[in-house]
Amino acid sequence: MTIKIGEDQLIFHLQTDNTSYIFQVLENGELGQVYYGKKIHVKDSYDRLTTKEWHNDTPSWKSDVPNVQPELLKQEYAGFGKGDFRYPAYQIEAKDGSRVSEFAFDSYQLTDGKKRLTGLPSMFDDSNDDAETLTIVLKDSLLHLKLNLAYTIFPHQDVIVRSSKFVNDGNQDLMLNRALSLQLDLPDSMYDLIQFSGTWARERHLYRNRIHSGVQSISSLRTASSHQQNPFFMLARPTTTDQDGDVFGINLIYSGNFLDQVEVDQFETTRVLTGINPEEFSWTLEPGTEFQTPEAVISYTDKGMNQLSQQMGNCYLNHLVNPNFARENRPILINNWEGTYFDFDDNKLFEIAKNAHELGVEMFVLDDGWFGHRNDDKSSLGDWFVNEAKFPGGFSNMVNKIHALGMKFGLWFEPEMISIDSKLYTKHPDWLICAPNRQRTPQRTQFVLDMSRPEVVDFLYDSVSEMIKQNKLDYIKWDMNRNITEAFGGKLSADRQKELSHRYILGVYNLYERLTADFPNVLFESCASGGGRFDLGLMYYAPQAWTSDNTDAVERMFIQYGTSYGYSLSMMGAHVSAVPNDQTGRITPLKTRADVAYFGNLGYELDVTQMPDHEQRSVKRQIEFYKQNRELFQFGRFYRLVSPYDTNNNSNVISWEVVKDDQSQAIVAYYQVLNRPNPPYSRLYFEGLDPERKYKVNDGDEEFYGDELMNAGYFVPQVLQKIEGVEESADFSSQLFIVRAVN
Repeated sequence: MTIKIGEDQLIFHLQTDNTSYIFQVLENGELGQVYYGKKIHVKDSYDRLTTKEWHNDTPSWKSDVPNVQPELLKQEYAGFGKGDFRYPAYQIEAKDGSRVSEFAFDSYQLTDGKKRLTGLPSMFDDSNDDAETLTIVLKDSLLHLKLNLAYTIFPHQDVIVRSSKFVNDGNQDLMLNRALSLQLDLPDSMYDLIQFSGTWARERHLYRNRIHSGVQSISSLRTASSHQQNPFFMLARPTTTDQDGDVFGINLIYSGNFLDQVEVDQFETTRVLTGINPEEFSWTLEPGTEFQTPEAVISYTDKGMNQLSQQMGNCYLNHLVNPNFARENRPILINNWEGTYFDFDDNKLFEIAKNAHELGVEMFVLDDGWFGHRNDDKSSLGDWFVNEAKFPGGFSNMVNKIHALGMKFGLWFEPEMISIDSKLYTKHPDWLICAPNRQRTPQRTQFVLDMSRPEVVDFLYDSVSEMIKQNKLDYIKWDMNRNITEAFGGKLSADRQKELSHRYILGVYNLYERLTADFPNVLFESCASGGGRFDLGLMYYAPQAWTSDNTDAVERMFIQYGTSYGYSLSMMGAHVSAVPNDQTGRITPLKTRADVAYFGNLGYELDVTQMPDHEQRSVKRQIEFYKQNRELFQFGRFYRLVSPYDTNNNSNVISWEVVKDDQSQAIVAYYQVLNRPNPPYSRLYFEGLDPERKYKVNDGDEEFYGDELMNAGYFVPQVLQKIEGVEESADFSSQLFIVRAVN
């Protein structure tokens, strides 16, 4: 049993292999947080962890229990209006306008395993991995409202998943103005907030700052998790590193407007909240209906951020990602976008595919421009039928020829979007999201379909599924290239307009659910102008995502390094593209581009027919090497060794490593942005090896014990590259160290 319950005082002790999470029922029936951290013993009570001192300047619940003052308590899921003036986890508005709630403990239920949520992506336990779920039932007798708080324990990954559900058992409408997924009250404020922020082509860079009195938050109002912020964040002690120290990781399984908030109060305690952003949100809860919040994932370790990433990533692999693909080797693909853009026909595409096949590529992906009358980005979104002018030999004929090579075939869609210049808009102008009598704000000369409308989802399902069936598609790249402006639901009443953003995301999930259920062998990759929706909500349906539109190797080091804190390598699409790079104009060696792209799902985004012979030979060797080590690259245990975000490093050196679970092999990457004259002596300290085993590095003659490579380090020589016998600049250089156990 992972959940221990003290019946006398109703104390709930949730245990994973290495952590304890404890809360209890308070005197007024609400729930109080007791402890979350390193595993401790089960006891009948934890009075010293919940000591409450009298403060005469704060309200009490009742005069006969004056020592119970809400503002001083660590709470489990707090409301507003009863003496706790910190930001609440929820707010309910009654018919008379009252926004005060009084939820009291009613009952609890224990169940083995973890069931999927209906209509939302969620964690699950199909493999009987000892998961256990606790549901706490609270009731507000005046509102006839039930609140279910769900906790699932994944003990072997040290992960807890939380969500809340509101059930209206009364006979009047209630309004949810705020319904977050998780609240965590911590007893002090000695933490750094580590977030992953940026913009298009510069996603998920690491920012680390000490939290302080007041509110700090990360959020999105773009009806997408966004390029600018990411739902994953960490709270770490100031001394915590990748290798050691206390750290909490929190992630939200949601793709829409979100809020991650940290509040430090006047007593230097910390409240963490995460869930749907309350701004631009409300939900009418009619009698007999319920509202389920997205799930939030929380994890803790005292062994540093590498360990946190590994345990959360292991949980996603086993309990979030589509099991059809979770442990399947992802195919090496070539995407034509940066090689051709809109300028292609069937012969040109087939020549690229055939050449790529000869180099070892396993899948050809046709990107934007194959449909409607689309020859630029100004038309045809929504017209998901083949542009026959580009395929005079027949689209299916070309697909069959590529399949006949032994390659898989994938296709790009942007299903959520519509162009004014399209047959779909001519037929259904009302499907476009826009505000009545207001000027429209285009982006990329395109607009957004109202995914909250079932008829829109039905149309898109029919369009995409028909292309899958006609052409036996193996893969779909699902793009989303703009955010919603003028948010207004044409079929929603005035009092429900703030439901649009959440209903939109539910529509996206519904389309994903139907397509992945009916075509279980089609691999989906999510994309949103690159990394604009890189979140667990979409990872549930699409096991991998296009990490960023920026394919420059140097910038990808920063992006993939930051992304690795909250997401696994097998979730990251990583491609080699041509130089000068389209996003930065930077010229980097082909070797460096591959050495970065190996650490993810390898692909190529260029026209291989235009590459000189020596580069084609290099690509062939790269692909052979990746195939030999694909399982390690995609599913190995990942360690960050040298951070580009370390100010002492001046962002010039980046290093990371993947290790097999049995510690028999590791691959360490060492990247140097700019070469330095007469540089200092450099050693690299490996991680994750068996200290008692002997290893060879790059098949050299010398044998090293694992403890030597980890504690004494390995000398890294200065890079002066020669590629195909030609001297090249050592700027933007890379080295790989292949570590293999002896015998």
